[in-house]
Amino acid sequence: MNFTGMKFMWDNPRQLNIAANLLFGVAALLACAASLRLLLNSPLFPVREIVVQGALKKAQRADLEHAARGLGGNFFAVDLRAVRARLEQVPWVRCVEVRRVWPDRLEAVVEEHVALARWGDEALVNTFGERFSGKNTEELPMLAGPAGSEALVARRYRRFTELLAPLGESSEHVILSPRHAWQVKLASGLTLELGRDGAETVEARLARFVTVFPDTLGRLRRDAAHFPHVDLRYPNGFALRVAGWKG
Repeated sequence: MNFTGMKFMWDNPRQLNIAANLLFGVAALLACAASLRLLLNSPLFPVREIVVQGALKKAQRADLEHAARGLGGNFFAVDLRAVRARLEQVPWVRCVEVRRVWPDRLEAVVEEHVALARWGDEALVNTFGERFSGKNTEELPMLAGPAGSEALVARRYRRFTELLAPLGESSEHVILSPRHAWQVKLASGLTLELGRDGAETVEARLARFVTVFPDTLGRLRRDAAHFPHVDLRYPNGFALRVAGWKG
């Protein structure tokens, strides 16, 4: 055993101070860890109240408060991410921010989905173009497209609505086919085949149709036209197919 080094340390106040500080530091860390463990497991700091904030129109406040309970842990130990995840499973909830409020309360700020349209027959799309599950309780336009195209179709629906506004028309259906061709059905019954984007975008075709509509289809009596099918996939015009018309 090397006693020379040990003797040097005992005879060196600087080395002794370093060793003492190190020991005190380790002891302090162990004490803090033990205190933290006791704090996290202590029954003295229960969560007594869960406050749900936000302008709720569809989500039920009682469902949210119930979903936030039973996760375990006191005020310091409760897992806020787990609370948020559970709340976001409640119908019509888009996202949630959860925070602790001393001494015994959790506050959950809830943002609901705002429905823009139906997505096929099985879901809804919100104003961010996100698909979500929810019961359609009002008359909404119908959008459809391949999986993952919800945001694109919602964005195009908004643009088509802007372009059609001068005609006083609104889109009832906007459909993107698997081949990425667009079809728009108006509330009046007109079905517009816009085709695919190419050298000319589908918005440009629709804008051209809106411009010429008053001097073409706009002059037809709507009851005689029987709600025609219009093919806009032409560079300088459109084709018209009308039920009951020949020639």
